[in-house]
Amino acid sequence: MNEIQYIPAAEALKCVAPGNRVLIHGSAATPVCLVEALQARHHELYNVELVSITTLGDVNFDHPEHRKSFFFNSLFVSAATQKVVNSDDGDYVPIFLSQIPKLFRENILPIDVALIQVSPPDAHGYCSLGTSVDIARAAVDMATYVVAQVNPLMPRTHGESFLHISNINAMVWHSAELPEINYDAVTNAVTEKIGYHVASLVENGATLQLGIGSIPDQVLKNLTTHQHLGIHTEMFSDGIIPLIQRGIIDNSCKKLNVGRSVTAFITGTRKLYDYVNDNPGIRVMDISYVNDTSVIRQNPRVTAINSAIEIDLTGQVCSDSIGTFQYSGIGGQMDFIRGASLSAGGKPIIALPSQTNKGISRIVPFLKEGAGVVTTRGHVHWVVTEHGIINLFGKNLKQRAQALIQLAHPYHSENLERAYFNRFEHA
Repeated sequence: MNEIQYIPAAEALKCVAPGNRVLIHGSAATPVCLVEALQARHHELYNVELVSITTLGDVNFDHPEHRKSFFFNSLFVSAATQKVVNSDDGDYVPIFLSQIPKLFRENILPIDVALIQVSPPDAHGYCSLGTSVDIARAAVDMATYVVAQVNPLMPRTHGESFLHISNINAMVWHSAELPEINYDAVTNAVTEKIGYHVASLVENGATLQLGIGSIPDQVLKNLTTHQHLGIHTEMFSDGIIPLIQRGIIDNSCKKLNVGRSVTAFITGTRKLYDYVNDNPGIRVMDISYVNDTSVIRQNPRVTAINSAIEIDLTGQVCSDSIGTFQYSGIGGQMDFIRGASLSAGGKPIIALPSQTNKGISRIVPFLKEGAGVVTTRGHVHWVVTEHGIINLFGKNLKQRAQALIQLAHPYHSENLERAYFNRFEHA
């Protein structure tokens, strides 16, 4: 292998021209140094479209002086991008995570430049996309020009993560700690109860999908007496590690990728990033595979655990917006809710606290005006709050409303009962 030529980030980012569409690698793989170098050129650029899913790290996309330079067209919304997405300088594309690679591969959203973060190349010239293969695989394969931050602290993961240096146009050496999120640090008594209830629904031999947040980690803490669990999930977090180490998660009952945990991206602490480094037991794959309903359904007893912002009395789930404010995104919730419902013995679960930290009920007569329905009432099965568990599958509208009221915080029960009466008791 010839000697690799590394160049400064400022030089590498000269490739971006006005009117380009630029993909930014997401989650823990967000290439902060490349984004900063791009933003430093704001006075030279205009109408550059930035595309990404969840971005992490110390990067700000809401600079007033960048208004004419960059437009953030988000495929998912994170805390770092909420402000810009809900302004005149950004917007959101409602889409299932499984379908995002199709936007790139079919040139619906052609990528001019992909900004990625990779591990250093091995002796054969192969880098790894590390913690996030998800939508990056398709973007890199289809991009006209690829700029990579090469970070010795990026774990080298297995699966569909490998990228040869011949497919990278510019390489920037920059060592930096990856962003960390410790979901265990944000838990409370409510999420602990929810985790306990959800865990009671998990059967031995189940294949788990875990969404983002503290509830999934609380579920994992309550699975210590289970056997032969499997992992096929879009996100892989710290809470999975102890169950693998204790042999509780062994992936032995899965029909696909037997003996291997499958994920699309990895987000957590440094301990997690070290654990997945060169670990052949974990396959990090393209999101179009991981979240493909036809793939998900092939595994047995798929138990999909996802959250919500609010749910109405008929079972409609809003998990991406607060009224018209775009809070997050559709993500992979529907991919896995549908996949789990089609799996033999599968259980699609929506788990949420009964009320917000400000005491506002999350179980509501009607969704807020302008709120998006991510999971339809026809797709919702199991719903869990700290107050219990219900299954809406097969229930009519009145039965659903009555069941959901039982999951609400007692403080809100009277108002919900009144709403039920006004809607259903006409006589």
